[in-house]
Amino acid sequence: MSAADPARVRLKVTVTRRLPEAVETRMAELFDLSLNHEDRKMTREQLVAAMQDSDVIVPTVTDRIDANMLAQAGERLKLVANYGAGVDHIDVQSARQRGILVSNTPGVVTEDTADMTMALILAVTRRIPEGLAEMQAGRWQGWAPTAHLGGRVGGRRLGILGMGRIGQAVARRANVFGMQVHYHNRRRLRTETERELQATYWESLDQMLARMDIISVNAPHTPSTFHLLNARRLKLLKPTAVVINTSRGEVIDENALTRMLRAGEIAGAGLDVFEHGHEINPRLRELPNVALLPHMGSATIEGRIEMGEKVLINIKTFADGHRPPDLVVPSML
Repeated sequence: MSAADPARVRLKVTVTRRLPEAVETRMAELFDLSLNHEDRKMTREQLVAAMQDSDVIVPTVTDRIDANMLAQAGERLKLVANYGAGVDHIDVQSARQRGILVSNTPGVVTEDTADMTMALILAVTRRIPEGLAEMQAGRWQGWAPTAHLGGRVGGRRLGILGMGRIGQAVARRANVFGMQVHYHNRRRLRTETERELQATYWESLDQMLARMDIISVNAPHTPSTFHLLNARRLKLLKPTAVVINTSRGEVIDENALTRMLRAGEIAGAGLDVFEHGHEINPRLRELPNVALLPHMGSATIEGRIEMGEKVLINIKTFADGHRPPDLVVPSML
């Protein structure tokens, strides 16, 4: 059925998780909308059934859509309009081979995620989780000159791994806090951008890691970035270094990181994402020098509504017979 056919019925759109009410209301006005009212992660079988019964499916980062599932989708599915910027959970290549388009929502969560990165930097370097735990447990005995001594962030060397939109937003914030900004990226930034961000480029990731006080992971998960911070590279870090990750958990070897934190070979970590989703290494949970968050980097009402608006535009543009503005193609990955 052509999207330009005036006699067509409204597109059947299935959303895998609940979205902000304003977004769902607008979707229901425009499309034949199916919602996951229980708001629980759908099983593979449920996702396949949804794809077979929909023109468009709107998944989130927790919905893994692989080649086998796409092979079962049938002829109806034409667009996977992802609610989120990252698409490593979707086999984009297989989708394109089957004539299924994939879109995402880039740029929306940049500022929110950069804010959370700075929050984690401050939380770990100033030992905020330890202070909170002490207060909540009623153990605080009063102020003392040597109690809860953290470190000053001003003057510290911040190494940003991945200098895209979010990495650059982190760099701008770090400059305000008086940090020295360094970065490693697949491609070096333009000279004027480096000058604006006061950022020093390192072609060698290994050399950068060995010299930084704080490492901020802001790289997407791709085959080339899986375990980019493996055991060998983590051992390059100074014992006083701190690791922050608000990007994708798979970029870090979580077991190796946990071992080194437990052994005191790394001073601390602030993690908003984990290698195995919500299944977090229990030994990691026990550590006092670690701040763990439940993937909150993009969790602002403003950001989530803007993400929904981008999804709406992508679907509506497709329904009108045009290329979605945020179309993802394999060469981009």
